[in-house]
Amino acid sequence: QVSVAESGGGSVQAGGSLRLSCLVHGYTENSYCLAWFRQVSGKGREGVAVTGTDSRTYYADAVKGRFTISVDNAKNILYLQMNDLKPEDTATYYCATRVLRVGGYCPINAHYEYKNWGQGTQVTVAS
Repeated sequence: QVSVAESGGGSVQAGGSLRLSCLVHGYTENSYCLAWFRQVSGKGREGVAVTGTDSRTYYADAVKGRFTISVDNAKNILYLQMNDLKPEDTATYYCATRVLRVGGYCPINAHYEYKNWGQGTQVTVAS
């Protein structure tokens, strides 16, 4: 059984940094996507960054140049390094997994295709 658990959220001033972590346990697929999404109360879930076993990474336009997604395969941890944070980055951040199909790619704007969601970690950026 797959489980994911996010951590690392908190409250920071604008311009600050945070690093989110997502521990993925029990995942056995050989080809997969790992993604970060975020959600503000009352709004839909937004893709932030994705990576996969194809070594490609994709970022939402709003975070390009500020956020970096990475994976420590030895520890089964997905990271999201967030720099130069802005008040509009305030949200609950989630990680999720998806099988990477042969010839496919890891979509960033299709949260409904991802499974194994964690409980989320809250990020609050004050102006």
